[in-house]
Amino acid sequence: MKPIASILLHLDAAPQSRDRLTLACRLAQRLDAGLLALYAAAPSGTSLMPLPMGGGGLTMQDVQRDEARRAQARAWFEEAAATGQPRLNWSELQAIAPAAEAFSRQALLHDLVVIGQHDPDSADDAGVAPDFAEEVVIDSGRPALLVPFAGRYHDVGRRVLVAWKASREAARALSAALALLQPGAEVHVVSWGSDPSELRPLLQHHGIEAEFHAEGGDEGQVGELLLSRAADLGSDLIVMGCYGRSRTRERLLGGASRSVFGAMTMPVLMSH
Repeated sequence: MKPIASILLHLDAAPQSRDRLTLACRLAQRLDAGLLALYAAAPSGTSLMPLPMGGGGLTMQDVQRDEARRAQARAWFEEAAATGQPRLNWSELQAIAPAAEAFSRQALLHDLVVIGQHDPDSADDAGVAPDFAEEVVIDSGRPALLVPFAGRYHDVGRRVLVAWKASREAARALSAALALLQPGAEVHVVSWGSDPSELRPLLQHHGIEAEFHAEGGDEGQVGELLLSRAADLGSDLIVMGCYGRSRTRERLLGGASRSVFGAMTMPVLMSH
């Protein structure tokens, strides 16, 4: 039985979506997994409040904008499919529910989710809310590979930094990451407040010889320190738990999780 047999990719019309698709295809090929590219974006008129005298709702411009977005995402999908990518499929969310809520529901049916970091400087959000990724990670509970909006990433798993904390979130993230490690991967385990070397027996059972780093410093700056350490090591993947909770429509992230969501410079595998 394969640990990752089904991958769900979030596809939209943002330029970064094309590179995200390339990375997801590479992972699916390497893991011999099925890949579902799911187009999910909020229709332009859904955020409009009803106006007096029966006004409001979708305009022709809204409809044309939404169709252009969908067509762009579909074109990228067809481009990837034309390369002979096996087991690549397309789907679109038809639910009236918010895009993140509906996508999270679909994520429950897959082993791994691939989603993108929000670009705060994007002129067009492609119909995706700024907190889409955070909602999916917290509400779906599935391992999620977050891809930064800046840079191009064609594969992960050669140089991996594991942020260890004795918690179920970190343990779930590590379990998912084991399948993404490439043969001979360089693995570093770093921890603030926990003993990273306690992972040595588990990793050795998986044939992994890692280096362990017990860090000091201000725990309030863990997110920034983690990103700095990953950059120093030339990591192509950070593995960490996502700490936070959902309160009605508000997602309350822990400090390190919030820092990484906002400032990641390489892909991050998270689990809540």
